[in-house]
Amino acid sequence: MILYHDDYRQTDIFKFLKELEWENHYYNYAKYFERPNPKVKRLKNIGTGQRCFILGNGPSLNLLDLSLLKREITFGVNSIFLNYENMGFEPTYYVVEDPLVARERALEINSLVNNSIKFIYRRYADIIFETEKTVYFQMYDYFGYNGFPYFSTEFDKYCWIGGTVSYTCMQLAFYLGFSSVYLIGFDHKYSISMSSKINGLSIRTLHDDENHFHPDYFGKGTTWHIPNVERMETSYKKAKKVYEKSGRKIYNATKGGALEVFERVDFVSLFS
Repeated sequence: MILYHDDYRQTDIFKFLKELEWENHYYNYAKYFERPNPKVKRLKNIGTGQRCFILGNGPSLNLLDLSLLKREITFGVNSIFLNYENMGFEPTYYVVEDPLVARERALEINSLVNNSIKFIYRRYADIIFETEKTVYFQMYDYFGYNGFPYFSTEFDKYCWIGGTVSYTCMQLAFYLGFSSVYLIGFDHKYSISMSSKINGLSIRTLHDDENHFHPDYFGKGTTWHIPNVERMETSYKKAKKVYEKSGRKIYNATKGGALEVFERVDFVSLFS
């Protein structure tokens, strides 16, 4: 059974946990009642001792020679497929957890016939169809709990939302065992045009996208969530702490940008 924030509150398990006055009912439900996904479990620690790259989608991605990553283990997200031709390769892992991306790009995501293993938030199993290379994962997608954000080391059971799909990738990379994670395309800054239509926490773009590597990423007529950079940084700081506590590290190999949470390294120097 798939449980989301609102309907989880109605379960007998939640009421039982509440009666026990456990500090965080969602955390305890995830930890003690979610069952491991065997498809994910088979991949545990597959990257032990290795490095990987998480590709952000900022315009700085266009400043790098991405062909250097052809033989590397990579994570791509959302509409990264718009860059496949330019990159000359497909990412090892492809991740989607955002509802707007899943709904608006479902046709394109389903049409991807490639070598990437797709990790899809299982809430979208009805629109992004299962194949041999599709893995559905559980995610707790809410923000209002004490100690936000949690960081899952049990990705086979669940992960936690962090305000950006890159946080999901960091939890997945940790579970897969990677020792060093390098971030590229993490510009970490956004400009919202006055002509955009804002509705609650979402934006409908009426012009080409200036915040990502491709003008059609969230281009004309596309709806996307308003980015919360402060919340992202909170998540990144948590990921940094968890990685370093386990003797691993996340580096920022982005060319430029405004993300200073992680130690910076020069992208080209990683291949010399």
